[in-house]
Amino acid sequence: MKYRLETEMVHGVHQTDPHTGALSMPIYQTSTFVFKDSEQGARRFKGEESGYIYSRLGNPNTDVLGEKMAKLEGYEAGMVTGSGMAAVSNVIFATAQAGDHIIIDDTVYGGTHYLVEDEIRHLSIEVSRVDAADLNQVAKAMQKNTKMVLIETPANPTLKIIDIAGVVDIAHQGNALVCVDNTFLTPCNQLPKKYGADIVLHSATKFISGHGDVVAGVVVGQKDFIKKAFKIATHYGWTLAPFNAWLLLRGLKTMALRVERSQENSVQIAQWLEKHHAIERVYYPFLESHPQYELARRQQTGGGAVIAFELKGGYEAGKFLMNNVKLCTLAVSLGDCDTLIQHPASMTHAGMSEEALKEAFITPGMVRLAVGIEHVQDLIEDLDQALVKYRG
Repeated sequence: MKYRLETEMVHGVHQTDPHTGALSMPIYQTSTFVFKDSEQGARRFKGEESGYIYSRLGNPNTDVLGEKMAKLEGYEAGMVTGSGMAAVSNVIFATAQAGDHIIIDDTVYGGTHYLVEDEIRHLSIEVSRVDAADLNQVAKAMQKNTKMVLIETPANPTLKIIDIAGVVDIAHQGNALVCVDNTFLTPCNQLPKKYGADIVLHSATKFISGHGDVVAGVVVGQKDFIKKAFKIATHYGWTLAPFNAWLLLRGLKTMALRVERSQENSVQIAQWLEKHHAIERVYYPFLESHPQYELARRQQTGGGAVIAFELKGGYEAGKFLMNNVKLCTLAVSLGDCDTLIQHPASMTHAGMSEEALKEAFITPGMVRLAVGIEHVQDLIEDLDQALVKYRG
């Protein structure tokens, strides 16, 4: 029987332990696995027999998590990595090599920006940074050796929306793959596969975990791609620990509920911020004032739980707000039960040049609010008490 998404998050792939009947999957906290005899060991190493060898090469906890995420996103296969950045690195290395070309949106997570600028370019992989919301720029950037287009939508931290189907159409004409970072929305609010994306990745640290206690990544796609990506991940040692995979499987069971509550809070906070005298502009996909509101409504089933807004006082106002909130937690990340607030220009994107910040549309007074599951009125009152204190 085919179940709806919320049911799959609870029941999908793994049911109960076949040996003990345990409802919760056991933690296979082991580095290695025992063979019955040398012949079995030889068959497994040759790939002639399925089974576990060594946890860097596969573990029941990590395998079930990868399978479950693939099912939720609608792909054939999935794998997990030791961090979200390991997932990004894995996708790039699995699609491109020296002499190849990739396209990346100009507004991405700070870690992705630094990876591309500080590492990938030095491996003789050509990189073009474009505003992927402008499909003409994507088309112009395509080359004969383009292997992949990597986008985040909504983009981090500006909440820019990118037309996935439009990017896919352009990329596939040039035989390039499209990878969508779906961290901000999760399968609860967006299914890139529906619009033709070849690969989806997540920082599982965020909504999949939901409790700020795991660092991990997820990559899903078709079987052949994941087989290649998994081989690269094992060579580089990007493996996720079994216990962390178990925590993520636990987090997945409540993700739909957490996303729903955080999203309800976000809509109310975004609407309130739009009316506040200290706010220059609010970016939230399901506000009618968002420049890509219509696209967001077509492509997403919800606005998500991240809000960006610009303060009239600019950079100093941003720092002041960070230092005067009492309930909102001053920390980077998102998708937690706690509401987290950060100032990109002085924190996550502080290492970017002024020119790079402008290209990414990250203004000095921009604040990113990752909304949690607290009572919404308490969050509004906390933001208000801090905003009214600033005098410029």
